[in-house]
Amino acid sequence: MSRFDAVETLVREHSDLETQMADPSVHSDPAKAKRLGQRYAELSAIVRSYREWQQVVDDLQAARELSDEDPGFAAEAETLAVREHDLSERLERLLVPRDPADSKDAILEIKAGEGGEESALFAGDLLRMYLRWAESRGWKTELIDENASDLGGYKSVTVGVKAKGTPDPGEAPYAKLKFEGGVHRVQRVPVTESQGRVHTSAAGVLVLPEAESVDVAINDNDLRIDVFRSSGPGGQSVNTTDSAVRITHLPTGIVVSCQNEKSQLQNKEQALRILRSRLLQAAQDAADAEASDARRSQVRTVDRSERIRTYNFPENRISDHRVGFKAYNLDQVMDGALDDVVNACVEADLAARLAAVEGGR
Repeated sequence: MSRFDAVETLVREHSDLETQMADPSVHSDPAKAKRLGQRYAELSAIVRSYREWQQVVDDLQAARELSDEDPGFAAEAETLAVREHDLSERLERLLVPRDPADSKDAILEIKAGEGGEESALFAGDLLRMYLRWAESRGWKTELIDENASDLGGYKSVTVGVKAKGTPDPGEAPYAKLKFEGGVHRVQRVPVTESQGRVHTSAAGVLVLPEAESVDVAINDNDLRIDVFRSSGPGGQSVNTTDSAVRITHLPTGIVVSCQNEKSQLQNKEQALRILRSRLLQAAQDAADAEASDARRSQVRTVDRSERIRTYNFPENRISDHRVGFKAYNLDQVMDGALDDVVNACVEADLAARLAAVEGGR
């Protein structure tokens, strides 16, 4: 019996999804079509790897049998054995249970922390870094809300990040960006420092899976909606009408405000969009808290409440404290070269998930 026999169930599901997606009526419901497409893409990667592995296993068996009669097949068998090992490892990685939200787009919130104006400037630098990284990956970004500071930074800023089409498993915005959630510390000489001394400040990053209306049901009776006048840097009025919106979700106490759009209706829709994502994240966190230790380690291997990363400008060094990653190309990272940093977190998370699966066998 092969350790991959259970994949046959996924192969059948993949075939069933293919049939459903060929039905024109499915595409009259965009939300359903998107869910089916995401699941189909996830299973397609598994099915391709499984079939390729099966073929190599068959070829390896034949080469080993033929090598008894013709020694020339022995070298081919060795090559195929290496190939089979690599393919089986790749398939195992694809079969590791994933965060249910990994296929979703993301909402990214950056907030200035301790450090006053310097922290707000750093929040702006982080925003630029993420926007450039998203652009390099072909993702679409959308400014949802912003509260700018006097010197051009951000007291807070919220951005939507969307993939084009249906990304491969583990390649959607939330699957990558979720490792950015936490406190980011910066060490550098602020532009406001006249003595040339290095200061330490911080900004906070929150990453939420983009929730769709089908993911979270919101009862209008559970909402308190307040309107107010938008304000910009220094508190000056941006709009002359009460277009900014603050929504309080009474059952949970979650408060979301949005003032970036010119109309009250648009700001309300953006605020509800953020609220849905926060409620989805809260529900997922609650489910994780009730799960076993092994399951929690699979879903959340990174503690997002603690300082996760330091950006040391004098040394051009970036350090991720969760996985021990360190590099001296901070200038490139701030310009959007985030792949190595994020991949170190992804690999550490995958290793923890694999260990949890092995421990559960």
